[in-house]
Amino acid sequence: MKSKIGPKQLLLIDGIGAMVSAFFLGVVLVAFEPLVGMPKETLYVLAVIPCFFMVYSFGCYFFLKANRKPFLRGIAIANLLYCFVTIWLLYCRYDSLTFWGCGYFLLELLILGILIRAELKSASGK
Repeated sequence: MKSKIGPKQLLLIDGIGAMVSAFFLGVVLVAFEPLVGMPKETLYVLAVIPCFFMVYSFGCYFFLKANRKPFLRGIAIANLLYCFVTIWLLYCRYDSLTFWGCGYFLLELLILGILIRAELKSASGK
């Protein structure tokens, strides 16, 4: 039997993921900047974006009672744009990135890709 995660649960997962991402980018990676190779200023900018996503996703999770699909599609598109920004920054800062820095960002992009796919699939009703 196949388990289906609904829009409400995906919004919760998105909010928690955004919170974890903001913490890692704004606290953990900043503390280990030499091991990552991404400048602190860039990490702070990247950390602010998931803070907005977290507020949006948790707001939708807690306050919307019905018709969450358009809002789920919205956060999926926002996540996709965030992926493009991250890829662009990786390209711009590639010379300074370390193995660990590349690994972190590639893992984050992979997880986001899986989440975006699930969000879009759920939002379309498939």
